[in-house]
Amino acid sequence: IKFLADIEIYVDGIATMQIQNLNALVDTVRHEIIERYRPGEDDPHLKVLQAAHISDDEYFSHMVLDDLNLIIRDIREAHKKDSESAPQTTVADELKENLEAVENFKGSRDEKLVVLYCKQLGINYKNLSDEEFRWLIRILKKSKKMGTPISQRKKR
Repeated sequence: IKFLADIEIYVDGIATMQIQNLNALVDTVRHEIIERYRPGEDDPHLKVLQAAHISDDEYFSHMVLDDLNLIIRDIREAHKKDSESAPQTTVADELKENLEAVENFKGSRDEKLVVLYCKQLGINYKNLSDEEFRWLIRILKKSKKMGTPISQRKKR
């Protein structure tokens, strides 16, 4: 309603006349100061009066934009739970949370990697049977990324 009212005010020129009156008053005061006191171009008082000059197009653009922002935020809030909406947390947030959980996990390196992969895939690690765990380790060991980070070469 506010959005439509603001557009109607702009289209009908209802407030434009008042803005032009205010600008004319500011211009009159500014010219009077210039004639009476002859301040320099960089006079702060003249700068304030220049800044007080309002463009009705810019003023209404900001008003309508503010109205639109409120409408868009309301629509976004209403659709947060929709399946097409982006999740509340980012993939980076999830990964960071999963890495922290794995860091605190007590177990071997292989177990930690299995826990991490399970978390990333949404599998409850505790529900894996011993056989499933062993199979998952075998499968993950086929990955080049599963190799050990420390060189296993013998030192000479």
